[in-house]
Amino acid sequence: MTRTPPVKLAHIVLRTTRFVEMKEWYKLVLMAAPVFEDDHLSFLTYDEEHHRIAVLGMNSLDEPRPGTAGVDHVAFTFADLQALAANYEFLKGRGISPYWCINHGPTTAMYYRDPDGNQLELQIDNFDTDEELERFFATGAFDANPAGLEFDPEVLVSELAGGVPVDELRRRDHWPQTR
Repeated sequence: MTRTPPVKLAHIVLRTTRFVEMKEWYKLVLMAAPVFEDDHLSFLTYDEEHHRIAVLGMNSLDEPRPGTAGVDHVAFTFADLQALAANYEFLKGRGISPYWCINHGPTTAMYYRDPDGNQLELQIDNFDTDEELERFFATGAFDANPAGLEFDPEVLVSELAGGVPVDELRRRDHWPQTR
């Protein structure tokens, strides 16, 4: 027998005391549809997988506390910068705003917190090929600043609408250092 890695990440299960709020938040943020729901469990998907997110409602949980061990965040990749920007605009119109927007170099990302405080990264890949990504890493820019450069999502949306080329907006050095 030959050992092989998994072929995909199938799903994530979230425990919560805010069952209704959490399942509705993930439906809205990920454009997910329920494939199964009852009073305590919701299987949600946005693609061909039978469920990508499961929300499990439980009454006797401790509230999440910052500074404890666990998963830092979960990331979802959008098809392109236009889709990421459109999702930002949609969510903003419903009172959901990112708390951190940053061009990491390999990705451009917007970070959100769900009703339980779990961190969700919505991102795009900035390079079309592995070779382009390798060339970026070879510049040393990532070594010098692995986090990346923050950006204002309103400026991103405005520049995108104003015709600034997507390839320019995906470049990390397009964004001035803000910290």
